[in-house]
Amino acid sequence: MIIKAGNIVSHTGGVEWGVGKVLEVTAAMATIQFSDGKNRKIAASHFTTLQPAAAGSFMPPPVAAPLVKALRTGRVAKKKN
Repeated sequence: MIIKAGNIVSHTGGVEWGVGKVLEVTAAMATIQFSDGKNRKIAASHFTTLQPAAAGSFMPPPVAAPLVKALRTGRVAKKKN
């Protein structure tokens, strides 16, 4: 299988990761975003562990809502005696 950006793949050694979308490919490795929400870098020597998957099987991880920090209240000045 030729690995290129945009391919939908599964990793035979990481079935629990789910299906992944190839984001970037270099001569040394491929960066893949898996359905479990993690981006993993797979070395070119391990490309044989990647198998093609159905295009509709990739579900991108949900975008988490940004955390909103509570505003701090100002300090109250102490009265001097």
